[in-house]
Amino acid sequence: MGAQIELVLYVGALGLLAVGAAGLVMSANLFRMILALVIAEAGANLLLVLAGYRWDAVAPILAGQPADVPMVDPVPQAMVLTAIVIGVGVQALALAMAVRIYRAYGTLDFSEVRRRMEADIAAETGIELPGSRDEPAGARPLPPPGANPMLTPEEGR
Repeated sequence: MGAQIELVLYVGALGLLAVGAAGLVMSANLFRMILALVIAEAGANLLLVLAGYRWDAVAPILAGQPADVPMVDPVPQAMVLTAIVIGVGVQALALAMAVRIYRAYGTLDFSEVRRRMEADIAAETGIELPGSRDEPAGARPLPPPGANPMLTPEEGR
C-alpha cells in the first residue's frame, strides 16, 4: 500500500514540475508565466520532501522514542521550508513587476512588452532599433532578381 502511495506522490510531483515547465515555455502572458513558476515550485518542493521521507519512520522531534526507531530526515524539510519562504518573496516581486509592466504598457503579452521596452530603451539612449532580420547587414546590395544567392560572385559569372 505504501509503495502505491509513494508512486502516486512521485508522479504528482513530477507532473507538477512538467506542467509548470510547459506553462513557462508555452505561455505568452506574464501572469500565466508567474503561475506556472508557482506550480513548478510546488512540484520541486514536494519532490524534495519525498526525497527525505521514510514511510516506516517517525518525526525526529518526538521525545520518548526508542533509539532504534528510524527517523525521517529533517534536512529536506528544512530546505523546503526555506524554499517556500524564498519562493513567496520571488512571487511577490514578480507580481509587483507584472503590475508595473501592465501600468506602463497596458498589456502583459510578453512579445508586445518586449517590443515596447526595446523601443523605449532605444529612444532613451538614442540608439537606432535594428531592422528586420531578413535585411542584409551593412550596406551590401541585394542580389538582382533571379540571381542565385547561394553562388559566389566567381561562380555567377
